[in-house]
Amino acid sequence: MYNKSLYFLLIISFFSCKKNNIIYDTKLLDSTVSQYIENGSQALLLLRLEDRNGNKIYQYSHKNDKLVPDQIINENTWFRIWSMSKIVTISITMDLVEDGILKLDEPVSKYIPEFDNLKVAVTNDGRSLIDYSRSEDKNNFNNPCPLNIIERKSEMTILQLINHEAGFYYGTTGINCIDDALVSIDLADSEDTDEFVKRLSKLPLIDQPGYKEFYGLNTTVLGIVNERATGQSLSKLVESRITTPMKIVGLKYNKAENDELLPVFSGADEKIRLANEGELDIMGKYVPGYESENKLFLGGEGMIATADGYTDFIRMLLNHGELNGYRFLNESTVKEMYSPHTQLENEYGYNGYNLWVTGKLVRELGQGDEGLWRGGGYEGTHFWIDPKRDFVGVLMSQMFETPKSGEGRDGNIVGEVYRQIFKNE
Repeated sequence: MYNKSLYFLLIISFFSCKKNNIIYDTKLLDSTVSQYIENGSQALLLLRLEDRNGNKIYQYSHKNDKLVPDQIINENTWFRIWSMSKIVTISITMDLVEDGILKLDEPVSKYIPEFDNLKVAVTNDGRSLIDYSRSEDKNNFNNPCPLNIIERKSEMTILQLINHEAGFYYGTTGINCIDDALVSIDLADSEDTDEFVKRLSKLPLIDQPGYKEFYGLNTTVLGIVNERATGQSLSKLVESRITTPMKIVGLKYNKAENDELLPVFSGADEKIRLANEGELDIMGKYVPGYESENKLFLGGEGMIATADGYTDFIRMLLNHGELNGYRFLNESTVKEMYSPHTQLENEYGYNGYNLWVTGKLVRELGQGDEGLWRGGGYEGTHFWIDPKRDFVGVLMSQMFETPKSGEGRDGNIVGEVYRQIFKNE
């Protein structure tokens, strides 16, 4: 009897230690995060890890008290998450597919007929703007401007929006004439979805739909498809399909009266300062609206979240579509979302449905592990999902143009998490 009791005590002790050993040196991890505040490359940082069931594994935050004197940085602080909105929008799309409301091979023009007459831009000698934008040796090309505008050869599909293969882009292509055209129409200043579509429909695509993956406004357009297919705003879809049934608090569009957003910081001058108005010009001089009266919900850029709220959402993905007793997506759907779809030749990993899945090189470089599902946002937010060890992580900041002293931040911090994990495996 004594030996049997001792056996069970040892088993309990083993599993207890195994859980705690995910992070065994909190002081070292704390200091890894803190160094980016101390070296002046970040105004604030928060790192939070949660297990599959929502139990906190680790949390640490630090801030520059001169830049952020009053706000407390914790799991309930609101952050602008920009492109971390994309996987939320894609998840809604996949839910609508499961419900038979959408089909991935449907033409986008079925829901946005204003795009029927979209044209395609090419260089003035008829070559691909995507190829020009990605070329490391621009001497192989003539100056692409002024552009030639040609007819679109095929319909864009909903799946191409998910995979960033529809031909939309941000004002960051490096091609002045097409960037200036997009920035000049100030999409984020649109009053509502209809005005956004009207403005965007005046611009050409960067290449033929289906030609190549090119990161841009594709998921924003996908959110509009979701709205028109259901007759509900994206804000209502998030609320009715995600946050309410899964009991997620801390993920939404539009801040409430008592919600406070952090300032926007910039390190473009190699010293942290408040960002200038219009400096975040990915879509023009305006950024997404966050006030309660905002009626434009940008599926690729516009959400706000707390660290606790966003980790809850990505725990749903970790749990293959289920959270808090509610099944949102089928297991097969989540598997499709992290399966290889684009960037299949990239040595760092591949893209699922806007979930970046890391390859062996990430582990070799000491920046994490193979098989993590990752994503991030324009103001320095970052998330990852570890399906092997059943936990998720978020690294939250509000930083545009990180100074050189902050380069490699995510790889170093996530790398320290995994150095501690590997030591005990």
